[in-house]
Amino acid sequence: MTEISIPEVALVLLVGASGSGKSRFAREHFGPYETVSSDECRGIVSNDPNNQAATKPAFELLHTIAAARLKAGLLTVIDATNVQPESRASLIKLARDHDVLPVAIVFDLADSVLFEHDRGRDDTPRGEKVIRRQQGQLRRSMRGLRREGLRGVHVLSTTDEVAAATIVRRKLLTDFRDDHGPFDVIGDVHGCLPELEELLGALGYVIVRDDAGRAIDARHPEGRRALFLGDLVDRGPDSVGVLRLAMGMHKAGHALAVPGNHEEKLVAALDGKRKSMAHGLAETMLQLAGESDEFRREVRDWAHGLVSHLVLDDGSLVVAHAGLKEAYHGRSSGRVRAFALYGDTTGGVDEFGLPVRLDWAADYRGKATVLHGHTPVEQAEWFNNVMCLDTGCVFGGKLSALRYPERELVEVPARERYADPVRPLAPPRGTVARDGGDQDRQRPAAPAAGQPGAGPGAAAPAMPRAAGELRAADVLGKRVIETKLHGRVGIRAEHAAGGFETLSRFAVAPSWLPYLPPTMAPSPTSSEPGYLEHPREAFKVFATAGVERVVCEEKHMGSRAVVLLCRDEATAAKRFGGQPGETGMVTTRTGRALFERELMEEFLAGLRGAVDAAGLWDELETDWILFDGEMLPWSLKAGDLLTGVYAPAGAAARAGLGAAVEAFAAASARGVEAAKLEARAGERLADAEAFTRAYRRYVWPTSGLKGVSFAPFQVLATEGRARYGDPHPWHLDIANRLADAAPELVRRTRSLTVEPANAESVEVGVRWWEELTEAGGEGMVVKPEQSVVLGKKGLVPPGLKVRGREYLRIIYGPEYLEPVNLTRLRDRDLGRKRSLAGREFALGAEALDRFVAGEPLWRVHEAVAAVLALESDPVDPRL
Repeated sequence: MTEISIPEVALVLLVGASGSGKSRFAREHFGPYETVSSDECRGIVSNDPNNQAATKPAFELLHTIAAARLKAGLLTVIDATNVQPESRASLIKLARDHDVLPVAIVFDLADSVLFEHDRGRDDTPRGEKVIRRQQGQLRRSMRGLRREGLRGVHVLSTTDEVAAATIVRRKLLTDFRDDHGPFDVIGDVHGCLPELEELLGALGYVIVRDDAGRAIDARHPEGRRALFLGDLVDRGPDSVGVLRLAMGMHKAGHALAVPGNHEEKLVAALDGKRKSMAHGLAETMLQLAGESDEFRREVRDWAHGLVSHLVLDDGSLVVAHAGLKEAYHGRSSGRVRAFALYGDTTGGVDEFGLPVRLDWAADYRGKATVLHGHTPVEQAEWFNNVMCLDTGCVFGGKLSALRYPERELVEVPARERYADPVRPLAPPRGTVARDGGDQDRQRPAAPAAGQPGAGPGAAAPAMPRAAGELRAADVLGKRVIETKLHGRVGIRAEHAAGGFETLSRFAVAPSWLPYLPPTMAPSPTSSEPGYLEHPREAFKVFATAGVERVVCEEKHMGSRAVVLLCRDEATAAKRFGGQPGETGMVTTRTGRALFERELMEEFLAGLRGAVDAAGLWDELETDWILFDGEMLPWSLKAGDLLTGVYAPAGAAARAGLGAAVEAFAAASARGVEAAKLEARAGERLADAEAFTRAYRRYVWPTSGLKGVSFAPFQVLATEGRARYGDPHPWHLDIANRLADAAPELVRRTRSLTVEPANAESVEVGVRWWEELTEAGGEGMVVKPEQSVVLGKKGLVPPGLKVRGREYLRIIYGPEYLEPVNLTRLRDRDLGRKRSLAGREFALGAEALDRFVAGEPLWRVHEAVAAVLALESDPVDPRL
C-alpha cells in the first residue's frame, strides 16, 4: 500500500499523460466536488469535452472554479495532464495567491500501459503520438518538479502502485481547532523572568523548580494552559530562564507557543546565519554562551519547530505574534509566516528606523478572536475583536495575559525598566497626542486602588467598550444576519440604504447606540361588537402557544426612549467613548438624541439619583444600565404632529360640523325636513369631539424637565449581561423601586398577571383593561412572563399591544367605529407586522448579546442598523 499524505487544505495537481488513469483515481479518492476536470470544463464551454479548440476558455473556467474553492478553504484537485511547466506554474501561482500548499501526484506509467488505456477509452482516444509527446514533456520535468514550488511530489510508477495508493489527509500544523482550552494567553516576555513567574502565579499556576531552584515548569491545578505569543527573548534580564520555563511547560503539555520575530532571529544566529546582533540579541547570545551545547540545540530546535500561528477552539481563537488577517487564518505560505511574525508592513521605515506597519486590525471583520503581541502598547484593549497583549514589560510597562474564553485581563507591573523602546509605546486607540505629548481626554483613566485592574496581578475587565471603526460597508448592501432567537434575518439592499441614511445623518455616535427597540404588533383583530382590538384575542395567542402566565403592562402614551445611564463620567468615557461632561445618552426609537445635552444631563442626573437610592449599581454589579421605556408626555416630542395634524383636523371638524348642526337645526325650525341630517351631523360632531379629547389626554405643558417623566419597563443590559430575557416581574420591580426613589421623574407602570388558559383569570384581565382605557389610558401590552419563549413554531410574540377604543380614534380617525368603517378595518393584514416585530426583536436581542460580549462595534451595529433597515419595509403605520 502506498500512502499519499496531503494537507487538508491544498491544491493537488494530478500530473500525467492521457490514459494514465488520473480521472479514475480522482473519482475513487476524492469527493465529487473536490475535483475540477479540464475535460469537464471543455464540455461546459463547448458541449464537447474533447474539443481542444476550447482549451483556453476551459482553463480560464478551471482557474475560476479552483480559485473560488481555495478562497473558501476547500481541498481542490486539478484533473488535467499538467505535464507542461507553464501549466503547472499558473496553478502553483494560484495556490500561492490563496496561501495553500501545492502538491503533485504524478502518474509516470510505462508507454505500453498508456497506449492500452487509451485504446479502451469511452470517449475519443488521444493516439500514441499525443501520448508520447506528453510523456516526453513529463519526464523532462520530473527532476525539477520540487524546484517549481511544489511542496509535495508523490510518484506512482506502476498500475499496482496506483491501485494500492491511499490518500491520507493531514491536518495543517496550525490546526488546533479541536483544542478548546481554557488558555491564558501571555504577551511578549522579552526575558522578564521575574515578571513571568509573578504573572503565572497571579493566573493560578504552580511553579516547578529543579534542584538549582530554576523554574522548569508551571502547572495549573484546573488544567489551564499558558499560550505564549512569542518574543520570549532579548532585552530582558534572563532570556535563558524564560526559555527554560516556556520550553518545559510546552514539553509537559502545560503550554502552547507561537514564534516571534526575536525567536526567528535567534534561530538564525544559532545557525550562524545572523550577522546583526541588535535589539537585545547580543545579550541573549551571551546568556546562552554560558549554557551547554545540548541546551542551545534544544533552544534552536524548539524555536525552529514553532509554527507561524495557531487556530484554536473550533476556529474561534487565532493567535500569532504580530496578528493575522482573516484571509490568512489556517493558511500556509511564506507570506503568512511573514505576516504572523512581522505584521503588515509597507516595506519602508519610520523616523525611528523601524518598519512602517499598516493597521490591519482596523479592517478586520473576522469572527475569530485574534490575540497578538509584537507592537508594544500602553494598554491592552479590544479593537474589532483583536487584542494586542504586548504591554511593554521590558520597557517598564506591564506583562499582560488574557484568560480565554473568559476574556479577563490579568497584568503585573514591570519591576524595572530593562531597556528603552526604540519607538514610544502606542497609546490606547481613540486618544490623540497633543503638541505637549499629553493625551486627549478620551484616554481611559488608570484604575484607582481597590478597583478592577489596580495593583499587581489584578484582574480587570478586558472589554472597555465594543471598540472598532464602523464603516458603511459593514451595514450596506444585501445582508443576512444570524440571530439566536430568529435564525437568519434577511435585509434587502434598498432597505439597508434607508437605515444607513438615518444612522449616518441623524443618529447619535455609534458607540452610544448598542440597541434600537423593535416595533410592536397589535393583538389579532377582535370580533367583539364595537371593538377593533380586545384583550381576549391577545390571551388566545399566548394560550395557543402554551404560555402559562402573561404580564399585562399599562401602555404609556409618550415617546419610546432608550436610556443609557452611566454611573459617572469616567465610566462613560471608558466604556462608551464619552466626551467631557457626558454621563449617558437618551435616544428615540430611531437612534436620535431625545434631549439637548444640557437637559439630557439634568435628566440623567435625576435618574442616576434614583438608581443610587435604589442601590442598583452594586446589586446589578455594573457601572452602567441600559433601560427601555417611554418618555412622557407625548407632546414632548410630538409637538409638530399635534399642532400640524391632529389639532387642525380636530378644530376644522368641530367648527364645520358645529356649524352644520346649527344650520340643520335652523332649517328644521323653518319646517324643512332636516332632522336626519341634523342627527347625522351631531353624531359626527360627537366623534370629532371624542377625537380631540383622545389626543388631548396625552398633552400637557412642560418646561425643562418640569412635567416630564420617564416610565421604564425593561432593563435591557448591564455590564457583561444582556437582561432582555429576565422575567418581566423582575423588570417591573426594578422600575417600581426607581419610581419610589424619584416619583416626580420616574413613572410607575401598573401591571397584572393573567393565566391565558384560565377563563376566570382572562376575565379579570379584560376588566382591568377596560378600567384602564375608560379612564383615558392608551391600553396595555401583553407579554410572556418569562420574556422570551421559543415555541414549536419559533419565537412566541414577545409582546402584543391592545389599544383602547377611544385611543384608536387617533390612529384610524374620529369615525372609525362606524359599522361600515369597522367592518372594513377588520380586514387589516397583521401577519407582516407581526413578522416584522419578531425579526426586529431578535435583531435587538442579538445586538445586546454582541455588545455585552465585547464584540466589535461593527458587529453590534450590523444588528442595530438592520432594525432601522426593516423599518423601511412598507407596513401600514397604523398597525
